Amino acid sequence: MLRGAVILHAPRSEGALAFANQLAQEFKRGGVATAVYDAWAEEAMPELDSASLVCCIGGDGTVLRSARLVVPRGTPLLGINMGRLGFLTDMSPRDTFNQVEKIIAEDWRVEERIMVRCDVRDPAGRNFRAHGLNDIVASRSLPGRPVYVDLRIDGARLANYRCDGIIIATPTGSTGYSLSAGGPIMTPTEHHLVMTPVSAHLALGRSIVLQPDSVVELEVTSDSGAIVSIDGQEEVPVASGVRVSVRASEHITRFVRFREPQMFYSDLAERLEGQMSSAMSPGA
Repeated sequence: MLRGAVILHAPRSEGALAFANQLAQEFKRGGVATAVYDAWAEEAMPELDSASLVCCIGGDGTVLRSARLVVPRGTPLLGINMGRLGFLTDMSPRDTFNQVEKIIAEDWRVEERIMVRCDVRDPAGRNFRAHGLNDIVASRSLPGRPVYVDLRIDGARLANYRCDGIIIATPTGSTGYSLSAGGPIMTPTEHHLVMTPVSAHLALGRSIVLQPDSVVELEVTSDSGAIVSIDGQEEVPVASGVRVSVRASEHITRFVRFREPQMFYSDLAERLEGQMSSAMSPGA
């Protein structure tokens, strides 16, 4: 039985906050200790240390934020879609209320997804480490100017890219920025990262699917440096000469699922079709 839960909701969304409070009441009636937070709150969230479930109410951004917050605990996440896209959310608010008894009984399937880790090392010896669920991106720091990145995979030099950016995506992130840049769609439970350059000039412009234990080394050679972003939500400016090492993380994200794995393909088709219809509709 569920011992404790933390509910994280999207900021600036009255609907998400209202639903979070309603769900908290349902959990408390079932004897589950529950705390509610804005997913982007700066305050400490001590209940995360003892929670056996984290509910993410919002869109994909809320899930991505929550996945990083639970590192290194590995607490299962339940994504509840109140956003527009919902690649990472499994349930609607109505579905959630219909499944409350199963949620409290922990009568669910757990789906594991790999994460990606980056280590930033600058010549001064300062180090930075971060983990993401979707991707790590090294991109230009100034609009209209390319970023120069010397790229090695497992120690072997691949190219000195002149491009808009380099994306290292997980299978989960393969339907995000990487897909927009021409990268392949991967089954989310795969264990391979994929490297995709963005608008590469006079260099290999194709994606490369990496071995599970591969390490990608990026050295920024642009005079203006670059921006390294994690899941498109955290940004770290890096200067020329800084090296960024990217690999599969030692941590994983666990999702609570009530549907079967093969639903991924039908959901993918539905969501991509919905995105195309929305983009082509008048006034879009």
